[in-house]
Amino acid sequence: MAELLSGVDVFVAAVEAGGFAAAGERLHLTRSAVAKAIARIEERLNVRLFHRTTRSLGLTEDGQVYYERCVRALEELRAGEAALESGRREAAGRLRVSAPVLFGRRCVAPVLAKVAAQHPKLELELSLSDRPVDLFEDGFDLAIRGGNIGDGAGLMTRKIGVQRMAICGAPTYLAKHGRPKRLDDLLRHTGIVYGRAGHIRTWEFPAGERKALVEATPPSRLRFDDVEAIADAAEAGHGLAWLPCWLIRDRVRSGTLIPLLRDVPSIEFVTYALWPQTPHLPLRVRFALDALTAALPGTTDL
Repeated sequence: MAELLSGVDVFVAAVEAGGFAAAGERLHLTRSAVAKAIARIEERLNVRLFHRTTRSLGLTEDGQVYYERCVRALEELRAGEAALESGRREAAGRLRVSAPVLFGRRCVAPVLAKVAAQHPKLELELSLSDRPVDLFEDGFDLAIRGGNIGDGAGLMTRKIGVQRMAICGAPTYLAKHGRPKRLDDLLRHTGIVYGRAGHIRTWEFPAGERKALVEATPPSRLRFDDVEAIADAAEAGHGLAWLPCWLIRDRVRSGTLIPLLRDVPSIEFVTYALWPQTPHLPLRVRFALDALTAALPGTTDL
């Protein structure tokens, strides 16, 4: 039985990653080790699983049949492990999580590090990137994302928090230019805005009974594509900024930034956790989800 399962995970990873080198990166193996594992399977089965060329790697007809059976077998094994885990209180194994760079560093990483400290048999891999990831192809157990998450085919989702925005300015700027008292006043101030590829992110606020969004973006000469750089510039007194509360919370507490127009409703961006749909949620993923759901609301407000 052990021989039948040997290399199956490597073979599946090679198919889903689209190559031996990519599979090796996912499994922390060399390309040579991946190739040898698949060669042993082909020798044992006496079939060719891949069409190999210098530029591409594709499944043979036998390889496609074998891949489909291997995927089902691995799903059953994972379901069995999850069922066993459900009776325990300690998570084990490797947990791979993807999160946006700044939000992940400030809000997600501390929570997951605490989970890992509570479960010594858990191996945590946190990848911080603002690019969208494919949980299946990139081999992630969990992804943290905000805003539009698409159709989420084959994925489960859970709302784990809300990111609120706030207008803020430095005491030096406010002493010189005064405080805005209503949204219209923003147009008479200087803003530091988020801009990328010629597109400026407008400052939007829900208004009226239907909560329709109204725009009140101040004129600006400073446009950055990094929100932390915007916060630094605002703290230096170069203008007002519209930023996530979790990013400026420590600066507000220290007095280097002052929140403004706090009676104006704030736009909210929902933060979601996504994970591959499975009959039994692994305990390591469940603990991470529960910890994030409990902790994130307390980190995203001022």
